[in-house]
Amino acid sequence: MAALIYGLCAVTSITCFVLLFRSWRASGARLLFWSALCFGALSVNNVLLVLDRVVFPVEVDLGYPRLVAALVAVLLLLFGLIWEED
Repeated sequence: MAALIYGLCAVTSITCFVLLFRSWRASGARLLFWSALCFGALSVNNVLLVLDRVVFPVEVDLGYPRLVAALVAVLLLLFGLIWEED
C-alpha cells in the first residue's frame, strides 16, 4: 500500500510540474516558472523516495539526496517569491 501512495505522490508532483510549465509557457508569468521549477525538484524528491523505499529498500540509502532535492525545491520557490516582487 505504501508503494502505491509513493507512486501516486510522484505522479501528482510530475503532473503539477508539467501543468505549471505549460501555463508559464502560455502566459509568461515568472512566478509560474519558479513554481514549476519547485515542483520539478519535488518530483525528483518523490522519484528518489520511490527508489529509496520501494526499489532499493535495503541496498541503497537515498536519504541525503532526497533532503537535497527538497531543499533545492524550497529554495527555488523562496527565491522566486522574493525576486518576483510585483
